[in-house]
Amino acid sequence: MFQAFNLVPTLTAAENITLPIDLAGRKADQAWVDSIVSTVRLGDRLTHRPTELSGGQQQRVAVARALASKPQIIFADEPTGNLDSKSGHEILDFMRKAVDELDQTIVMVTHDPVAASHADRIVFLADGKIVDEMLEPTTQRVLDRLKQFGD
Repeated sequence: MFQAFNLVPTLTAAENITLPIDLAGRKADQAWVDSIVSTVRLGDRLTHRPTELSGGQQQRVAVARALASKPQIIFADEPTGNLDSKSGHEILDFMRKAVDELDQTIVMVTHDPVAASHADRIVFLADGKIVDEMLEPTTQRVLDRLKQFGD
């Protein structure tokens, strides 16, 4: 899952969601895809191309595409970086729901303490090395820990 969405502009939202499955020559589990589409609230936008979608809708398509093939793990690089705060919050809530209800594992890279606070566990890196970790983070705890790195 990328910060820049990486949707194919000539494909509809529905086609973008199933693209990796289609390229692999597999058949999508339509019930699963429908469940994801419902969860990300895109049902009325499936026939629209990326340019006809808001940034939040485009990111929800990217999230749905990442989940559609039922991967064991999803890597997300600043998934809310290009979104307004409302859309970003919706994506973070969905990702949390994907972990809690859809049994997905998500590894997210972010500099945003609010985004990080949605995780079960945070691993702090400095100069490519693990320097700390935090379980059950809150935004304030993340901010407090980041301040310690500046000392």
